[in-house]
Amino acid sequence: MIEFHLDGRSGVSPYLQLVQQVRHALRLGLLREGDQLPTVKEVVSHLAINANTVLKAYRELEHVGLVAARPGIGTFVTATLTDTSLAAHGPLRLELQRWLSKARRAGLDDESIEALFMTTFRTTAQENIA
Repeated sequence: MIEFHLDGRSGVSPYLQLVQQVRHALRLGLLREGDQLPTVKEVVSHLAINANTVLKAYRELEHVGLVAARPGIGTFVTATLTDTSLAAHGPLRLELQRWLSKARRAGLDDESIEALFMTTFRTTAQENIA
C-alpha cells in the first residue's frame, strides 16, 4: 500500500501531491490493478489534512480512470501506467542513488540537488526536441 507524504515547500497543492504520488507509484509498478489506496480516514490521520483534500485527489484519479471507489469498502486501482521500460527502472534507480550519494558527499543539500537535477532534466529535454 502506498504511504503518502506532503512537501509544504513544493508549491504544489496537497491534493495534487497525492495525485502525483499515486501516478508515480503506478508508473513505477509500486501500485497494481486491484491494490487498495489508503482510506480517506487513514490519510487524514497520517497527514493531518482535510478529508475534502483527499476526496478531491481520489475523485480526480477516478475521473481519469485510474481508480474506482467502492462505497463502504475503499478505493481501488483499476488501471496501471507501467510500460515496457519497467525492467530498466531497477538499474537506473541504483545509478541515481549512487549519484545522489556523490552529490551529498560534495556538500549539496536537497534543494541544490533538486535544482541541479531539474535544470539538467529540462535542458536535456529541450536538446532532444531540437
